[in-house]
Amino acid sequence: MTHHPIDELMQNGLREHVFPGAVLLVGCGEDTLFFEAYGQANRFNAQAMTRQTVFDLASLTKPLATTLAVARLVDTRQIDLDRPVATGLPGLAKTDKAGITPRQLLCHRSGLPAHRLFYMTLKSLPLTLRKQTVLDLLLAVPLASPPGQVTLYSDLGFMLLCRLVERVAGTSLDRFLADQVYDSMGIGDLFFVDLHSERRSKHCFAATELCPLRGRLLIGEVHDDNAWYAGGVEGHAGLFGTAEAVFRLLRHLVKAQRNPSAAALFSPSIVDEMLYGNPGHHFSLGFDRPAAENSSAGRYFSTQTVGHLGFTGVSFWMDLKTDMTVILLTNRVHPFRWANRLVDFRPRIHDRIMEHFGIHRD
Repeated sequence: MTHHPIDELMQNGLREHVFPGAVLLVGCGEDTLFFEAYGQANRFNAQAMTRQTVFDLASLTKPLATTLAVARLVDTRQIDLDRPVATGLPGLAKTDKAGITPRQLLCHRSGLPAHRLFYMTLKSLPLTLRKQTVLDLLLAVPLASPPGQVTLYSDLGFMLLCRLVERVAGTSLDRFLADQVYDSMGIGDLFFVDLHSERRSKHCFAATELCPLRGRLLIGEVHDDNAWYAGGVEGHAGLFGTAEAVFRLLRHLVKAQRNPSAAALFSPSIVDEMLYGNPGHHFSLGFDRPAAENSSAGRYFSTQTVGHLGFTGVSFWMDLKTDMTVILLTNRVHPFRWANRLVDFRPRIHDRIMEHFGIHRD
């Protein structure tokens, strides 16, 4: 029996303790070329990983949730990418953030710092006060640089975008996305877990960390502490989903840009900004691009590639030139986050995939 070269490397990932479990989906255009599950979703009860396992998508929330909410509001002319966020959030008007635009936030050029431990303040507050307190904390954080001058990847920028979306839309980020985006696409397996809600999802989740802060194994609750203490629905983290749901969403965006129709959920112009915009910079609107050297996408993805990584061990890269998409979802922080062997493994698996399917970079 011959071993599939992709399968063989994924099995090595299990043996080398890169991750306890993973789901790998490889697509070309609309076609799924490879789709397999590996290892365990939960090491403590030996729950097997399946292709339907739901993962904490961590920072994939930025392109696959918050960015799409902003894009929808741009298309309906409720948000202008280049008008200051203070237009929708008047509290910013007399601060150093008065001139920040949604475009700068989406491209990580707002001047906001990367991260702050907001949960240290939030954890002592009633749940009902935390959303407003996050905005107060964001207003109080000094900028790391003037808006528009420096690219600095920032969770805080997407937390601010969450507040803008909710103020403009008049509803929560998760409800807006469910009503205006995911349901309209027929995608049920992308969602947030709202801590305010009494309803609990019946999905099978990949376990993440044995969390010292919360004193339990995290299953079906967002791993990111700022997002969790803010209520579970945030702009930088909080989205859950399956590999197939991520693939369907990405293909919807490509079709909206290449084959525009009146029925499309997004205009070709806003999708073009997301997938091709901001040339010469590391980020387009909400989406990352592979680094020129030592990229997690490996050696073969073209310069026309967008994607994103997430702390819990998730990633996607979509090459718009070759039409290849690779979605790798793992629970590498389970049961602990410390040994991040995925950094070295990601480029290896991406190279193996592209070599196997005969994709070579010009």
